[in-house]
Amino acid sequence: MKKTVFKGAGVAIVTPMNPDMSINYDELGRMIDYQIAHKTDALIICGTTGESSTMTDDEHVNTIAYAVEKVNGRIPVIAGAGSNDTAYAVWLSKEAKKVGADALLHVTPYYNKSSQLGLIRHFSVIADATDLPVILYNVPSRTGVNIQPETYFELSKHPNIVAVKEASGNTVALEHTVALCGDELGVYSGNDDWIVPVLSLGGLGVISVLSNVAPEQTHDICELFFSGKVKESAALQLRLLKLIDALFSDVNPIPVKAAMNMLGFAAGECRMPLYPLSDKNAEILKAQLIACGILK
Repeated sequence: MKKTVFKGAGVAIVTPMNPDMSINYDELGRMIDYQIAHKTDALIICGTTGESSTMTDDEHVNTIAYAVEKVNGRIPVIAGAGSNDTAYAVWLSKEAKKVGADALLHVTPYYNKSSQLGLIRHFSVIADATDLPVILYNVPSRTGVNIQPETYFELSKHPNIVAVKEASGNTVALEHTVALCGDELGVYSGNDDWIVPVLSLGGLGVISVLSNVAPEQTHDICELFFSGKVKESAALQLRLLKLIDALFSDVNPIPVKAAMNMLGFAAGECRMPLYPLSDKNAEILKAQLIACGILK
């Protein structure tokens, strides 16, 4: 069995922006401390939720470095280093390693839409580039590429490829993946409305947007399940379902940054081309934050 990067709820943390759209590192530090104080089990920095696609190279590396320094070993730091350019993904992985990341998150190549054989080659080259554990990220709704169970099986043979953030929502495909790979490939839910189903198939936890606003509750969904309190875990998942829906009422991370601003964090706006949340959806989101006891 391969070493687990983390077990439980990892936050796919937002990147707060100043009014001039530069990165607000002081506020990022405040968010990181808040997450750790409220039971978050891992920090995923510079992922989709962190708006990595609009970061310059320097911003990307500096943000990972800042997170590593701020966390200071309290929880694992997993650096988003994915790209549709294999050579660039290799470079960014090496830079993340240099600044102290504990693991890497690599999304499937978007836009150029690699074949399954291409995915095996792409991820294998990346995994060969450092000794860091690699978590694959399968999110076909964004990338147009889906990792097949048989492809996961081939990739699971690589010693550095340890897990997947699975966001396809396809339970049957996930069952086949787990049956094929067993302990050679850990599974994290990539969807907040899918945590308990993934855990029921042996999943290790979730890489979560919800954790930005509800870190303790998201952690508790996992902890309750792991401690054998499955009904209580499922009940908490269902209690948060309308909030989860509201957090995905627009393209992520638009709603979650709006929610963080409502909670008193200086998250700022998303960088273009993302557009602020509509007044209607903001009202729904605020109502759900109140209903869940997160916003007073």
